[in-house]
Amino acid sequence: MNPTLFYCYDAYCGWCYGFSPVIKKIEAEYREQMHTEILSGGMVLPEKPVHIKVTANYILNAYKTVEEYSAMEFGKDYLWHIENPDLSDWYPNSEKPAIAMCIFKEYYPERQVEFAADLQIALFFEGRDLTDDEAYKHLLEKYSIQHESFYTKLKSEDYKEKARYEFALCEQLKVTGYPCLFLQTSESKFYLVARGYTKYEEVKTRIENILAEVKG
Repeated sequence: MNPTLFYCYDAYCGWCYGFSPVIKKIEAEYREQMHTEILSGGMVLPEKPVHIKVTANYILNAYKTVEEYSAMEFGKDYLWHIENPDLSDWYPNSEKPAIAMCIFKEYYPERQVEFAADLQIALFFEGRDLTDDEAYKHLLEKYSIQHESFYTKLKSEDYKEKARYEFALCEQLKVTGYPCLFLQTSESKFYLVARGYTKYEEVKTRIENILAEVKG
């Protein structure tokens, strides 16, 4: 089998947003050698809706660290909700963007990384609420996806099950934080490439070392 790089991410993970340029560069560089598969982790899955004000204070400090490490900028429309949580109507939940990712993968399996990055730009830069169906409209235009078909799937139990299956896979891989990268080189051989935000050079070196070891 050809190697597969599994990128365990969550649309609501700020560090994954910071990691976007790294994974995009890696995917482009190794496209001929391996397939990159996105798995949504289900980082924010409250049993009852939880308002943004519960995490706003933490995010207010954390986002600056992400910017510092990654040079990715958080947009003013997103930060408004973090700086004014009492005025925000946001109840973050990872399920809908994970379902959207499952749908998208069927349309463009080779553009998963690009779509994940676009989802995170929609949230963290443009300040779109990913629990709102409207948040996906501009991406349907960009990727020429038929609206009616997408929204039917977005509401279907089938695709909800697909998203939940990905959450379960990440759990099986013992992912406790995001981003997380694994390289599968055979049916039973999985290598951990990166846990948490990791610089491009480091990710590349680890992949090269694994591929060299596999070739023996």
